[in-house]
Amino acid sequence: MKKWLIGLLSLPLFSLAQEGKDFTMSGYLKGLPENTEIVLRNEDLGPNPLATTTSKNGKFLLKGKISEANLYYLTFTGSQQKFYLFVEPANMKLEGHMDSLPASRVMGSSSQADFVEFNKQFNASFTRLSQLAQQINSGEADPQGVTRNEYNALAREINVKTDQFVEQHKKSVVSPFAIMVISQLSEDISIKENRYKLLDPVAQESYFGRMLNQNITESKIGAVGSPAIEFIQNDTTGTPVSLSSFRGKYVLIDFWASWCRPCREENPNVVDVFRKYSTKNFTVLGVSLDRAREPWLKAIRDDKLTWTHVSDLKFWQNEVAAQYKVSSIPQNFLIDPNGKIIAKNLRGMELQAKLQSLLQ
Repeated sequence: MKKWLIGLLSLPLFSLAQEGKDFTMSGYLKGLPENTEIVLRNEDLGPNPLATTTSKNGKFLLKGKISEANLYYLTFTGSQQKFYLFVEPANMKLEGHMDSLPASRVMGSSSQADFVEFNKQFNASFTRLSQLAQQINSGEADPQGVTRNEYNALAREINVKTDQFVEQHKKSVVSPFAIMVISQLSEDISIKENRYKLLDPVAQESYFGRMLNQNITESKIGAVGSPAIEFIQNDTTGTPVSLSSFRGKYVLIDFWASWCRPCREENPNVVDVFRKYSTKNFTVLGVSLDRAREPWLKAIRDDKLTWTHVSDLKFWQNEVAAQYKVSSIPQNFLIDPNGKIIAKNLRGMELQAKLQSLLQ
């Protein structure tokens, strides 16, 4: 299964009862032993399988009730394979081989046909994009920016293809699924929202349409273009500091911790931009997810972080981190003088370039 699909299926899902209209799936898997149990399920939708049956001469019949088209996986006893497919209230047929279950063909489901088309159009691009991301994240030398440029070009190509797919499948329940998958390429919530608005109501009201709408609503918290959420937290001396006290300046809200190695590795770059631009209407406000005072203060001294720092020393339960939906660090938000978020998660040369464009 593709990594992008694993990531999406790890998101919190809405629970649905297995009720509604009838569906059937008559199948044939070549080589399947007699009386093998076949299961159709999605644990995120409920603890019980959607349907189970046993094989006879390689054939089987799955049937039950389903409230709407949705993504499930089919597997059988003794196999680690999972075949992901869209099941809908219809009479479906499945054909394949027990040794290559994910290559099975399904007939009779328009949603599955759209899902197959989506995979055909995007799988190769996502595989290559994943390879490029691994190269970039590994720290492999890329002095001419060749890898980064290829990554950016491929990401743009995928976005164009996504717009085309959604335009051609406005009524398909697979389109909101596709939008969710592709949205991992950009933190610009407006792109996701505009695509959602293109969908026909039947797609918007589908399972993944509802999930997408909820995701858009939640993503607006801390999104680029939205107002920064006001907060007050104590600094290293115990004095309350508010975000609004920095109004009129560009502020980098930097979420970090003394125990976070990637944070500490990024600190020299933040020190450098602070040194360059602190006299040009720019500052940094560090929000630490530390849980003990001494390691926090020692890291500030050791890394020469000479800007304002705040923390409630509640570790991952830091109240400001919770407000901004921070679930990993390092993470940052660049706020303009009017208190609006204009960028987020800028690292290294990206942070340098952004500040240079704003302040020089």
